[in-house]
Amino acid sequence: MVFPCCLCLKSELNALLFQTPTVSVFAACKQMLDCISLAAVLQLCLTDMKRPEATCLSGGTLVSNFLTESLDSFSYLKKVSSEGHLYNGFNLITADFNRLKEDTFCYYGNRGGPEPICLKPGIYGLSNSLLETPWKKLQHGKQLFTEVLSRNLAPDSLVHELLDVMNNQEPQLPAPEIEKQGQDYIRPILSEYSAVCVRCQGYGTRTNTIILIDGTGHVSFTERTMLHSDVNQWKTSSFQFRLLH
Repeated sequence: MVFPCCLCLKSELNALLFQTPTVSVFAACKQMLDCISLAAVLQLCLTDMKRPEATCLSGGTLVSNFLTESLDSFSYLKKVSSEGHLYNGFNLITADFNRLKEDTFCYYGNRGGPEPICLKPGIYGLSNSLLETPWKKLQHGKQLFTEVLSRNLAPDSLVHELLDVMNNQEPQLPAPEIEKQGQDYIRPILSEYSAVCVRCQGYGTRTNTIILIDGTGHVSFTERTMLHSDVNQWKTSSFQFRLLH
């Protein structure tokens, strides 16, 4: 994933940003008796581990399986972690929004530690590596993200400002970790690739997704998608609904 995916976990607002170039992002919700669950799998690209294996299981099933099982977020990731070696590189974030108990966010990456973790309230970043890997572009994205949240904007203004964050093209150099990961493929476009928003010939950011969930269970989902590989043509889709408990 090129852009740092950012998450802000607070009692009054949960904000999630996802951005994709040519990798896959899957997000979905399920409703159980007293809680709503969210899952998003962020598949790694250009990893320095090894080339993706065609015989590995599809990462998309990690979300669909979560939707069809009755496990809570942590229990599900615990199960996934025992099978992590069967997949290409991925990061998986799951969440349970529950008014009877505290909201929970959990994380597991199959190229990191053997166990999933529960995330404490705070701001987290995720790029094309493990959670909170301190790439310069990731730190820059988190800083911009944090500054916007600190302004206590109305929802519409907040979405507008967060879209600006995700389209920031300032190079974040030097970027030795990114250069090492991509090797010969990345070096010619390192300056563009090191930015929060990547704009290269034939490659770059094509989708911005913002999910806002407030303390009352109101959800705002906004997605901005490039059309026809033309940076001047975008389609924005917005949905608002309330989580049922």
